[in-house]
Amino acid sequence: MIDDDRIEEAAYQIMCKAAIDIPDDYLQGIKGMIDLETGDLSAFVLKSMVDNWEAATEDRRPMCADTGLPRYYVKVGDKARLTEGFVALERALRAATARATHEVPLRPNRVHPLWRTEHNNNVGLNAPEVEWSFEPDVDWIDITTVHKGGLFGSDYRMLFPGDGINGIKRFFLDTLIAFGKRGLACQPAIVGVGVGGSKDTCMQLGKQAACLRVVGDPNPDPKIAELEAELKELGNNIGMGPMGFVGSSMVVDCHIEAGFTHTGGMPVSVHTFCLSSRRATARIHADGSIEYRTDPRWFTPYMRRETIGWEAPQPASSSFA
Repeated sequence: MIDDDRIEEAAYQIMCKAAIDIPDDYLQGIKGMIDLETGDLSAFVLKSMVDNWEAATEDRRPMCADTGLPRYYVKVGDKARLTEGFVALERALRAATARATHEVPLRPNRVHPLWRTEHNNNVGLNAPEVEWSFEPDVDWIDITTVHKGGLFGSDYRMLFPGDGINGIKRFFLDTLIAFGKRGLACQPAIVGVGVGGSKDTCMQLGKQAACLRVVGDPNPDPKIAELEAELKELGNNIGMGPMGFVGSSMVVDCHIEAGFTHTGGMPVSVHTFCLSSRRATARIHADGSIEYRTDPRWFTPYMRRETIGWEAPQPASSSFA
């Protein structure tokens, strides 16, 4: 049985880790871009980013003054058992958010959209967001927090089947150019692309692709992985580097997630994470022990299944471990 206090402690710790410590996959991705950057000023900016992240870890302070909008992604094992239930789990997540806001500290960014009132703790109406998924044959709970800026860096377009892959490429480039010219994204960034689903699902898939997959993690569908690599190359050849300067390092990685959609359309969304790539995950085991990591492992074979029922791949996938 998993107790409330373990859930709250895990959620608080990942709030601290996400705000302060850059994930290693993203850090290595940025370091790998420095020598490839064609613009001297852009190369200097990349080096300054790395210096800033290292200083944040050493000083135990948030790596960016705008700590974004903290949110959660919760993956529940089918055999997991909670002592107090799911309402108590959500209360624990909210309590951890409020505590982290004051103790890390996080900037209290959440306000009522109309009256601009706030509780000074990043908790309020529908905040923080909690998205759920499930996993068969395991008894743990994974809790991931993502601190993503909530103002810009996302766009959506309803394409049609006739637009094809070239239409996706055109929208991808239009979006990145607009973001870069207008200062609507903090690049270099992991860029997520959602293709298909209904409009809301398309937006969710794109954001999850940006925030919940690590640098160097290609889609298991080889054709989609090929398109990811092509979009990354296109994004780094539009003449923009970090923070809008002239350069060649706008996209650290590109991730695509797809969902079956209406036969008459092809919705597409584009989301940029930010140069902080703030995420952290805790796995709470049935015995109450907690493991921490920076790879959410959100998109498992079970999540990408196309079948009605479910049978684990043979041999059993080690990605659930």
